[in-house]
Amino acid sequence: MRYAYLGPAGTFTEAALLGVEGARQAERRPVSSVPVALAAVRAGEVDAAMVPIENSVEGGVTATLDAVAVGSELRIVREVLVPISFVLVAAPGTALGDVRTVSTHSHAWAQVRSWMDQHLPGADYVPASSTAAAALALLPGAGADAGFEAAVCSPVVVEQHSELEVLAEDIGDNRAAVTRFVLVARPDTPLPRRTGADRTTLVVPLWEDRAGALMEILEQFATRGVNLSRIESRPTGNFLGEYFFSIDVDGHLHDARVADALVGLRRVCPSTRFLGSYPRADHKAATVARHHSDGAFREAAAWVAELQGDGPHAAAPAGDGPGTA
Repeated sequence: MRYAYLGPAGTFTEAALLGVEGARQAERRPVSSVPVALAAVRAGEVDAAMVPIENSVEGGVTATLDAVAVGSELRIVREVLVPISFVLVAAPGTALGDVRTVSTHSHAWAQVRSWMDQHLPGADYVPASSTAAAALALLPGAGADAGFEAAVCSPVVVEQHSELEVLAEDIGDNRAAVTRFVLVARPDTPLPRRTGADRTTLVVPLWEDRAGALMEILEQFATRGVNLSRIESRPTGNFLGEYFFSIDVDGHLHDARVADALVGLRRVCPSTRFLGSYPRADHKAATVARHHSDGAFREAAAWVAELQGDGPHAAAPAGDGPGTA
């Protein structure tokens, strides 16, 4: 197997990838961004890519939500949850009082704002492509001046580069923060089997900007007892006011209630994109009412089939309506 991931080495994304069985022995390619990682999958350069999709503090990772919504289709085949912990690092010999600018990824910065306001209230923020990239720019011999004195990164980076000076540990504002990562492969990858604790991810364009358009989408799930665990709107980028919805639902494509919801959704929104059904990393099974169970759907389908077929209870075929020739 060949994997791409948001690099460089030492990112939380690499930690998520290393949680996949066999990944430590596989070829792992660090890349500069989520779109680059997914482009490598689409081009067949790698078999799959690990990318962040949702953070418990900041919500959806927009770079991923946008990249999987356009271009050739992809399939999510697995998710991994990684607890998030941050350290503040600097070049050797740097003290906390020397820090005037701090670099890290935007999602990481959002999760350490309170700590920064308390301990480095005057520090300016310098965006970086990843937490690890910011830290590695401070290493001796990294090249030109980094343009900042400190970086926020994962403790894994320090384990790999002991020459970095740790100025503060566990600086996250929320110690229960978790990021969800997904392993994305090509669409011909076999669908993971149903486990009873699954998630299905969809992209649903808002096909018409009118009153009730979103309600018509949501009704496809509500009437079939399908719970939405995440729904976010994102601009398509085509023009102002055009959006799509990124949706996670509880259940698997092979669950009758989910399959029936997708039939209805595809009917009212033909450009719906299926991104995959895969096991939930937290193993949390969906709560399903009896009348939304697979058995209830089978019984209802069998009843309709009997009515449509030959027999004493068969319904007469529908005509073209009154007044037609």
